[in-house]
Amino acid sequence: MHFISYICSYCEPIIAGLKLRSMSNNVAEMYQKYDSYGDPNPVCGIGSTANAGKKCQIEFVAPRDMEPPVLIHYEVDNFYQNHRRYITSRDDTQLLGSIEQTEYSASFCEPLVKLGNVTLNPCGLQANTLFNDVITLQSGNDTDGFPLVMVEEGIAWQGDLEFKYRQPDGFRYETCTSCDDCSCDGPDWSCEDRGPYIDPDGICHRYFYPNDNTTQYLHETYPMVVSPIEGVLNHHFVVWMRAAALPKFRKLYGWIDQHVAEGTVLKFEVEANWEVQSFRGGKALVVSDSHTFGGKNEELANNFIIVGGMCMFFAIIFGLKHTFRPRKLADKEYLLYKED
Repeated sequence: MHFISYICSYCEPIIAGLKLRSMSNNVAEMYQKYDSYGDPNPVCGIGSTANAGKKCQIEFVAPRDMEPPVLIHYEVDNFYQNHRRYITSRDDTQLLGSIEQTEYSASFCEPLVKLGNVTLNPCGLQANTLFNDVITLQSGNDTDGFPLVMVEEGIAWQGDLEFKYRQPDGFRYETCTSCDDCSCDGPDWSCEDRGPYIDPDGICHRYFYPNDNTTQYLHETYPMVVSPIEGVLNHHFVVWMRAAALPKFRKLYGWIDQHVAEGTVLKFEVEANWEVQSFRGGKALVVSDSHTFGGKNEELANNFIIVGGMCMFFAIIFGLKHTFRPRKLADKEYLLYKED
């Protein structure tokens, strides 16, 4: 009886793994790969043309009722964010707002420090490979008949937003009472060439970035994703900058805080800008609900089952050895003395 209870004590990881697998299998997931290296007929392929701006439609039908939050991820394959050269290619002081860059901090970003005589802010491989496909939820209604809305705020870690990123020192902006009176003329504002920024609600803002004539800021590199008011505090950018551990990864793009009924048609528009041919990769759109431990993830369950199985195997081996050839407590035969 003692031997059986000893072995059963190692069943817990296996039981936990089976429970996790059951929870993962109950997650509703809709998946569509829309561009991939070697795919002759991609849904939204742009070849090797970066920033193509090609727009495509992707439709999903909810396989069952999905409780909020319904998560929208993009998946990237064969992109090594965990490569040492890539993950260190950033200037943290610059991301924290410093516009004075030392030679030492700039060395981490080589070769993406300048474009000719124009300084990149932020510099480095991480910031300048931002996933810049634009995903928009176009149609779909919840159970009450209201249009579904994809929320793109609240997807980044709050600690990252508060302690790791700040707009450049000297940045400022002003919300205008009227777009007709929102002038960017004069040295107090740097939006003269582009004009004031008009947000999705139709409200105009004028802004100032220091050294704008000699610096290319994030909103100028990725105008389709980042607004000049957000800059490095853009949630999509902050999510991208938290490097993935594996070459195949998913990152949160948005979420739906409404109930999605079974059979609901979710229509997304994807503006494809991020090319995958150069690194022989792929990208996909994933829509799913979640459970206590996140989205659909069989690997986590498999890890628990494998580790639990190994523990049980070795427990049986040592248990049999102890049963049939036990070691007597305080047996002097096992003591070794130093020879005189």
